[in-house]
Amino acid sequence: MRRNRETVLIRRPVWVELIPDGTRFELMPDTMAEITQALGSSITLYVEGRLVRLQGDDADAIGKTPPVAPSLAADASTDDVRALVWETLKTCYDPEIPVDIVELGLVYVCDVLPLHDDQLRVSIKMTLTAPGCGMGESIAQEVRQKLLRLPRVEEVDVEVVFDPPWSRSMMSEAAELSLGL
Repeated sequence: MRRNRETVLIRRPVWVELIPDGTRFELMPDTMAEITQALGSSITLYVEGRLVRLQGDDADAIGKTPPVAPSLAADASTDDVRALVWETLKTCYDPEIPVDIVELGLVYVCDVLPLHDDQLRVSIKMTLTAPGCGMGESIAQEVRQKLLRLPRVEEVDVEVVFDPPWSRSMMSEAAELSLGL
């Protein structure tokens, strides 16, 4: 059974990443594609027989609206920022799995630490569903970029680790239900 997919036209030159190895290449205008997954802020496209990942900031290349950076009240506490960090992590997806990295159990550590002048440093330790996943650096980069857009976050360190190794038992019940497990 084929899912309903939205057909889109590439409107301008745009860089994408090949799934599953992360190789970057440029799509040219007037190329047809199908959206297979649009979760968080990245979009998985099926184009010319391949799956590719389009960053949300480039959503206008297919006629979609790029995501808006989250905001906080001026008097937001460090705990408010920490909560926003976790909300933001829930907008990061493996391009082949329709479940966010938090529900998949990929985030092992999330520290929000003071720096200077009320600025904060976020330190993330995360893993991948498979050690050889070619999209690992891409997912880590998406986490970095999104967290650096948050108010008061000045530094972000994302470390991909493989100890302990990820297993399906680390997924939340919601993730298991979503994947039909």
